[in-house]
Amino acid sequence: MAVLSDFSSEVRAEVKQVREQVATLHEQLLKWNLVVWTAGNVSQRLRSADLMVIKPSGVRYEYLTPASMVVTDLDGNLVDGGEAPSSDTLSHAYIYRHMPDVHGVVHTHSTYATAWAATGRDIPCTLTMMGDEFGGDIPVGPFELIGSEAIGKGVVDTLHDHPGCPAVLMRNHGPFTIGKDAEDAVKAAAMTEEVAHTVWAAEQIGTPIPINHDDITKLNNRYKNIYGQH
Repeated sequence: MAVLSDFSSEVRAEVKQVREQVATLHEQLLKWNLVVWTAGNVSQRLRSADLMVIKPSGVRYEYLTPASMVVTDLDGNLVDGGEAPSSDTLSHAYIYRHMPDVHGVVHTHSTYATAWAATGRDIPCTLTMMGDEFGGDIPVGPFELIGSEAIGKGVVDTLHDHPGCPAVLMRNHGPFTIGKDAEDAVKAAAMTEEVAHTVWAAEQIGTPIPINHDDITKLNNRYKNIYGQH
């Protein structure tokens, strides 16, 4: 089994940097009310080696530090760390192996997004910000038990049918989001909870109005290619 000392100084330097980033991003999950107690996790895949950094299992967010972050390979095998890795490690690893452009994965149990997952319903694209960020509905993935690659496979298979969408609501479980790095995936998790709450509120008032496909495409293109600083 590989250990961190087997890798180059470049890889070890990136591990140190990513540990700091991932520890800080777990604080963002608390800030945006996306997790409680020890639920949820953030991971980031390295660019210099087939390794990832992820939260240790069952450790409260208040106690997380860069040093407590766990390093595994992309099969979920421990490479460095004093704690057992998250119970979702194998699923994160599966996503990275099968989606090579993804370098960040986040899982939460945020209240409104998880409520949609509990009902097995996609969140319909009835908001311009959904067209922007998700390119359409946020889909529901299959029910799978925790602890194996099955959840990761469900995420990958669902996103294969929804290209460009960074979020899946795994049925009876909660949202998983992806991104070009962990910060991008945390942003998608925050946006997922925001639109889940807003569309739920809209349903209490009446029937949300879907946005047509052509307008969704225009919104998504503008957001990805024009909006913001370049």
